[in-house]
Amino acid sequence: MQIAKPINTYRPYWAKRFGTAGMLPMSRAEMDALGWDSCDIILVTGDAYIDHPSFGMALVGRLLEAQGFRVGIIAQPDWQSAEAFKVLGKPNLYFGITAGNMDSMVNRYTADRKIRSDDAYTPHAAGGKRPDRAVLVYTQRCREAFPDVPLVIGSIEASLRRIAHYDYWSDKVRRSILVDSKADILLYGNAERALVELSHRLGRGEKVSEITDIRGTAYMRKGIPEGWQEIASTNMDRPGKVDAHPDPYEMKMGAGSSCETDDKIDGKVGAAPVLPDGASVIQIVRREKTPRERQVVRLPAYEEVSSNPVLYAHASRVLHLESNPGNARALVQRHGDREVWLNPPPIPLTTKEMDYVYDLPYARKPHDAYEGARIPAWEMIRFSVNIMRGCFGGCTFCSITEHEGRIIQSRSEESILHEIEEIRDKVDGFTGVISDLGGPTANMYRMACKSEAIEKACRKLSCVYPGICENLNTDHSSLIQLYRKARAIKGVKKILVGSGLRYDLAVTSPEYVKELVQHHVGGYLKIAPEHSEDNVLSKMMKPGMGAYDAFKAMFEKFSKEAGKEQYLIPYFIAAHPGTTDEDMLNLALWLKKYDFKLDQVQTFTPTPMAMATAMYHSGKNPLRKVTEDSEAVPIPKAGGVRRLHKAFIRYHDPNNWPMLREALKKMGREDLIGNSKKHLVPAWQPIVPANKTNGSRNPAGANARANPRANARTRKPEAVSKRSGRSH
Repeated sequence: MQIAKPINTYRPYWAKRFGTAGMLPMSRAEMDALGWDSCDIILVTGDAYIDHPSFGMALVGRLLEAQGFRVGIIAQPDWQSAEAFKVLGKPNLYFGITAGNMDSMVNRYTADRKIRSDDAYTPHAAGGKRPDRAVLVYTQRCREAFPDVPLVIGSIEASLRRIAHYDYWSDKVRRSILVDSKADILLYGNAERALVELSHRLGRGEKVSEITDIRGTAYMRKGIPEGWQEIASTNMDRPGKVDAHPDPYEMKMGAGSSCETDDKIDGKVGAAPVLPDGASVIQIVRREKTPRERQVVRLPAYEEVSSNPVLYAHASRVLHLESNPGNARALVQRHGDREVWLNPPPIPLTTKEMDYVYDLPYARKPHDAYEGARIPAWEMIRFSVNIMRGCFGGCTFCSITEHEGRIIQSRSEESILHEIEEIRDKVDGFTGVISDLGGPTANMYRMACKSEAIEKACRKLSCVYPGICENLNTDHSSLIQLYRKARAIKGVKKILVGSGLRYDLAVTSPEYVKELVQHHVGGYLKIAPEHSEDNVLSKMMKPGMGAYDAFKAMFEKFSKEAGKEQYLIPYFIAAHPGTTDEDMLNLALWLKKYDFKLDQVQTFTPTPMAMATAMYHSGKNPLRKVTEDSEAVPIPKAGGVRRLHKAFIRYHDPNNWPMLREALKKMGREDLIGNSKKHLVPAWQPIVPANKTNGSRNPAGANARANPRANARTRKPEAVSKRSGRSH
C-alpha cells in the first residue's frame, strides 16, 4: 500500500500564531475576541456545533485549527437565503460543506417516507432545522454568497452520492452529487488525510481546479488525461452477453496457409511463411502494460445506469470491488459531456495519526450559543469513547464499510485511557459511568489481516462472510487488556459497551465474552442477527443463526457464573431484499419460540451506494456477477408488503392481528391462528378504546438516531426486546 505523508508532519499555516480557540467561532463577535479579521476556512453543517470528536465538524475543525488555519462554523443556517452564509464573512481559502453526521434524507424521513417530528442533532430535538438534500442546498447558498470561493463537499451524504446513485425518496437514479451541487471537489470517506493536504495546497496558492491527484477525492473533468489506460468495467465483470471485439492482429489465411514465428512453423524451425497473395509480414509491437496506479476503470454512464437496472447493479458491484486502498484503481463515470472522476480511496490513518486527531483540545460540550439546550445526540455520546473506526463486516444494508472502509484504524491504549480521564475531569454530570467503549463495532479493535501483502491484494467484500477469513487475526487480547485498564481508572465505576457486537467474532474468544458479560453489560446487550433465514442472511452477508446460538450459550453461561440476570437484545430487519412472506413468518415463529417481543422494528431503508440498495432497485444480486439472466432477488417494495413484514416481527401487537390473520389464510397457514400457545395470533380481536394504543414503550429507541458512530447504518430506530412481558 502506498505510504502517505503523516498528517501531523505538515508545516503549520502562518495563522497558527493566533493559537487555539476555546470554541471555534460561530459569530463575528467571537472572531473579534480571537483577534481574527477573517476565517481561512468556514465549515457549514446541518448539525448543531458540539465540540466533541464524535461530531464531524468538531473533529474536522479542530484538525484544521491544529494545522494552523482559522476555522469558523456555520451550524444549521437558515437556508432560505444566502444571508446566513455571510455571517462570518468571506473565507480566504474555501467553504467546507456537509449535511452533518447523518444523511439529511435518512435523518428527516422514516422508512415509509414519512417526515420525522424530531432531529437528535438539534437543540431541543426540534425538527425542520436542515433542508432535504442539505449538501445541495448549502452549496447553492454558499455560491450565491461568495461566487468566487472554492466549495469543498464531504461527509456521509456527499460520500455515498459520489457516483450516480439510486435515490429511495424520489424512486429514481440521480446524478453524482458533484454534478448537481456544482462543487469544486468532493472528499469521500474519513477525509482527514485528503483535507489536510488540500488545505495546505490551497493555502500555498494552488487553484482547486488543478488539484487532481489527492486520494479520496472526486471532481469533474472533460476527459481522460494523457498517460492513463482506460478499462471498461464491462470487460472486468461482464453484465451480460457482449459481442466479441474483432482482433486487430488477426490475419485471415487461405486454406492450408499458416503464419511464421521466430521459433517453429508447422513443426519446422525456420520454415518460410505461406501468405495470401499481396500480403506481407509486419512486426507487431505490443504496448507495455500500464501500471495499476495509471489505470482508470470506466463505469457505465449515468444515462445508462439510470435506464438499465442491471447496469446499475453492475456498476455498484465494480465500485465495491475497487474499494481496497491497496489495489483500487481510479473510477470514471460520464454524465452528459463531462466525467466524474474518483481517485482511489484514502490511505487509512495509522495509530499515531488516530491519536493525533482524537487528542486535540476539544471542549467536549455544545457551543454556548445553545444555552444548555438538550441535544439528544450529545446526551447519548457525552460519556462514551470511540476506540476505532472502519468495519470489515461488509453488511450489504450498512454504509459504514462504504464510508469508513474495511481496514480497522485503532487508537492507542494510552490515548483512549487519557480520554476517559478527560471525561472524568472535564465533562459536567459525569457520575463514574462510561456509556460506551467502542465504535462502528464493539469488538474489532486492532484486528487486521495477518499478512500485509494479502491485505493489499484482497478484493473480498467481507472478511467474515460466508465465514471468518483464515487470514484475519481475531485476537481479542488487546481489547480485553483495554477493558481491564479502563475500569481500573480512579473515579470510574463502570465501563459499558454500547456499540453493536460482532458476535461471530466474539465466539472465537471465550475469554473476551466472559470479560464482556461479567464486567461491561448493563443488564442487556444488543446484537444484530438481522434475520433467522439463511437465504435472507446471504443477501445481507450476515452469519447464520448457529453463531447467534453459540454466543447466546456463552452469554447465559457467563452471566450465571457472575450471578447476574442479563438479557440479549436482538435486532431484526423487515422487508430486506431477498425476503419473502414465508421468511418473515419463519422469523415470527422463531421470535415466538424464544418469547421475544420487539418494541421497535427496523424496516429496510435503501440508502445510496449500499449493495442492498442495488438489489432493491435492480432485483439482481450484485454479490455475484450481474447479468440479465443472473439470480433474481425478490424485493418487498409495495407498502402493504413492507407493513406485513414489519407486522410479522411485531406479531404480539393486537393492532397487527387482523393483517396477520388475512396473510396466514392466503399462505395456507390457518393452523397458526388460534387461542393456544402453539398459535402465532389469536382468533379473537380485543376492543381498544380510541384514545388507547397497544404500542409498547421504547426506553432506548428515542435515542436510536443520536449515535454519531452508527449513523452510516440504516437502522432507525433501535429495536428493544421484551421477554415475558418485561422490558430490559
